[in-house]
Amino acid sequence: MLELDGVAARMVLCPADLAPQHLPSVARNAAADACVGDAGDAAAALDGVGVRAEVDPRLTAAPEPRSRSHETEWVLLTSGTTGAPKLVRHSLETLTNALTGVRPDTEPVVWGTFYDIRRYGGLQIFLRAVYLGSLVPADPGEPVPAFLARARAAGLTHISGTPSHWRKVLMSGAAATIAPRYVRLSGEIADQGVLDALRAAYPQAIVAHAFASTEAGVAFEVRDGLAGFPASLIDAPGAKVHLSVSGGTLHVRSGGGAHGYLGADAASFARGSDGAIDTGDFVAERAGRYHFLGRQGGIINVGGLKVYPEEIEAVINSHPWVRMSLVRAKRNPITGAVVIAEVVLADEAPGATRPAPEELSRDLMRSCRQSLAAYKVPATIRIVPGLEVSASGKLVRPNA
Repeated sequence: MLELDGVAARMVLCPADLAPQHLPSVARNAAADACVGDAGDAAAALDGVGVRAEVDPRLTAAPEPRSRSHETEWVLLTSGTTGAPKLVRHSLETLTNALTGVRPDTEPVVWGTFYDIRRYGGLQIFLRAVYLGSLVPADPGEPVPAFLARARAAGLTHISGTPSHWRKVLMSGAAATIAPRYVRLSGEIADQGVLDALRAAYPQAIVAHAFASTEAGVAFEVRDGLAGFPASLIDAPGAKVHLSVSGGTLHVRSGGGAHGYLGADAASFARGSDGAIDTGDFVAERAGRYHFLGRQGGIINVGGLKVYPEEIEAVINSHPWVRMSLVRAKRNPITGAVVIAEVVLADEAPGATRPAPEELSRDLMRSCRQSLAAYKVPATIRIVPGLEVSASGKLVRPNA
């Protein structure tokens, strides 16, 4: 990627889970005329792509000095779970905006990440590693214990993943394999349950959660151990990244925002008159702190009332015997939909006996009734052995 910057006019980063049927439209919208990839990649057979180069894992010195001929456009794909992905236009300048002014640590830094570095979140960690140290990425499908062991052997100091990634780590029984100085969460809402669990697992580490999106760039990082972010970040004068709330959603204006969409979606890239990008994430202020409620596309309509699944999951995940949960809609002939929840329990620890599933379900239902409006309380809570996590590290949220 770094070798192509300044040489290619445009570079499209295709993650490993990109569906083969979407490749032709991606190549067409990007006006691609060359393909770089591993041997046997599906892109090698794309019509209209005349130049193909296979990656050699060996590093060799260039025969002559490298020269720049273009301001390369870096194109990333959105991680939507349905339909063709959107192509988001960036430059190396916008992608490294969050690194401006960051000084290298006095001690060696070895980053580890569960993300695919061809997506925005993983690319941010890759660029940090290039600038600040080195990188140990997880292989797709690699068991969590194996990755953590490999990261420990490489001297890991910093590590990042989604909250769902981290719940899998906590469920793996191998969390103690590593002893990082810094633990980072992003990509999903970091609720208090997972933050507290990581603080307990890594008491020596800074536990930080960050908010970023492919379109808006990196907005902020919070290190105080609390879910949400301080209200003082909204409309803060002189801030490098300006945050605002309009229509209930978070808006971000910074030098790290994307230039727009590419191809058929170009006209749908919405930017306010002040240059701010609507992230589509609903937030609400409580006691001087903003909390994320959920995304525009994830709202459940219960009898005309809006329900954010993540708000209910945060209540469920705060229970000490819950490791992760998924709230979704179930069709109902009277209200249109009702809320149901699926819950994965934490493993038993030495000296602690987990209550029976039936007792835990009743306890979780009581917690929901105490903390939530009646229409948000799940109609059923079901204990399940596991929940599906997408290749981008996020909970897969099926439609009703």
